[in-house]
Amino acid sequence: MIFSHLPMFNLPNLFTAANMLSGVMAILLALAGRIDLAPFAVFAGALFDFLDGFAARKLKLAGEMGKQLDSLADMVTFGVAPGLIMMMVMIQGGSSSALSANREFVEGFVEVNLGFGDWLNGVLEGEQNYWLPFVAVLIPFFSLFRLAKFNIDTRQSESFIGLPTPANTLFFMSFPLALSYGSPNGFMISVYQWLFHPLVLAALIAVMSIMLVSELPLFSLKFKSFGWAGNQIRYIFLLISLAFIVLFTVWSLALIVFLYLILSLVETKFVKQKRNEI
Repeated sequence: MIFSHLPMFNLPNLFTAANMLSGVMAILLALAGRIDLAPFAVFAGALFDFLDGFAARKLKLAGEMGKQLDSLADMVTFGVAPGLIMMMVMIQGGSSSALSANREFVEGFVEVNLGFGDWLNGVLEGEQNYWLPFVAVLIPFFSLFRLAKFNIDTRQSESFIGLPTPANTLFFMSFPLALSYGSPNGFMISVYQWLFHPLVLAALIAVMSIMLVSELPLFSLKFKSFGWAGNQIRYIFLLISLAFIVLFTVWSLALIVFLYLILSLVETKFVKQKRNEI
């Protein structure tokens, strides 16, 4: 039948497609230099990523097709998009009005207000130090292997092994948000200058990207029940995360991911200790 393929266009798969389109929009915004808007397209993708799984479970439409589509969409939204956004952050790092008081930390790296086209021309012309933003391609590179590993790793049905790509993406979205909406003053200006130093950004990208394919065990936010027993770590995480959002605004996402890593390490140590006692 000519319409026999139509079942693939079910509600969960359409949410997955919306996730992918959100990632495409984030890429287009990043290339246009709108790092102030690109993170919101990523957030939309994260919402659709949640909705596709929720709808699939509720409608009992989970299947191999949805699993493959989800990985393809995640590669765009949580792989390519954050890589390009961070590349633009490294290119535009000195152009934020919030840092206008002192731009010495970008001296010899990129010119203020340098756009993607100007930067690319600098690369093609062999300009010194214009190559460093290419380190951002580590994000999609390791995301590719992370997503493939997740699809075949049976250990990750209830928890995660290695940093999930959405968590890695949310961590890096703090940087364009801080450049666009942060208002540092006093001591925080020095903090911004340190965090947005191209070598610091390159190191963070490298470390976080490698964590995508690490063997680090991390808890999942999936609730089998809503009781306190068995969900302590999840409730603690959610409560502290809410406090971070209120207190730290643009930097809350990065801090929440750090919290996630720390609590996962604590839980892993606690579980191992409890097993040894048994």
